[in-house]
Amino acid sequence: VQLQASGGGLVQAGGSLRLSCSASERTIGIYILGWFRQAPGKEREFVAAISRSGGVTSYTDSVKGRFTIPRDNAKNTMYLQMNNLKPDDTAIYYCAAFSGRDYRGASQSGRYTYWGQGTQVTVSS
Repeated sequence: VQLQASGGGLVQAGGSLRLSCSASERTIGIYILGWFRQAPGKEREFVAAISRSGGVTSYTDSVKGRFTIPRDNAKNTMYLQMNNLKPDDTAIYYCAAFSGRDYRGASQSGRYTYWGQGTQVTVSS
């Protein structure tokens, strides 16, 4: 599957952005999906993940209560709704996918087989 991330941009602290991740296949429902981010000079880190049906989600502690990760399998699209953005959220955001039912390891980048190209999010103070 090919993934295309979009929706990044420049926003002031406290603002919101919604990232989208579109999949090339109509069978996106077989994939567990996730968002990762990489800030300058830092390693790529887990942001959020969602199970195939959308019934299970996971978030890194720093975004809990601010970000949500809905998916719309009918539209072959996953989203990252980011509210109350902070300068520390500045990074390139990547969407990723792996197939299968086992949600374990969804926070680990090595679990993912497919990656999008990334979209830049910049939060100014």
